[in-house]
Amino acid sequence: MLEDKAKELGRLIGQTPEYQAVRRSNDALGEDRAAVALLKQMEQLRVDAQLMIERGESPTPDMEQQLDHLLEQVQVNPLYQRVVSAQENFDKIMMRVNDWILDGIQKGGTSPIITLG
Repeated sequence: MLEDKAKELGRLIGQTPEYQAVRRSNDALGEDRAAVALLKQMEQLRVDAQLMIERGESPTPDMEQQLDHLLEQVQVNPLYQRVVSAQENFDKIMMRVNDWILDGIQKGGTSPIITLG
């Protein structure tokens, strides 16, 4: 029964305008080859820097400069800006959902009668 309720909640969340905006904006960004290439370069630099840190080394100033340059290029992309905005709006909705769930848990935990329906 709990699984069914969770799936229903997931279905409802998937139908929200906020989630749909995240999907559409991510799809649009994924079709922008230049933006995807920049994001892949940024991810590779991040992975390389993480490996260096794990080996006790520091990322080079050149790596940091490259990352800053790539980030500047990505941040001015209107499709990327839409993704960030859509994700922020969706995150706000999910925070509200989490608050509602927590409220339900607290009320359920103090209720003398346990019901799952």
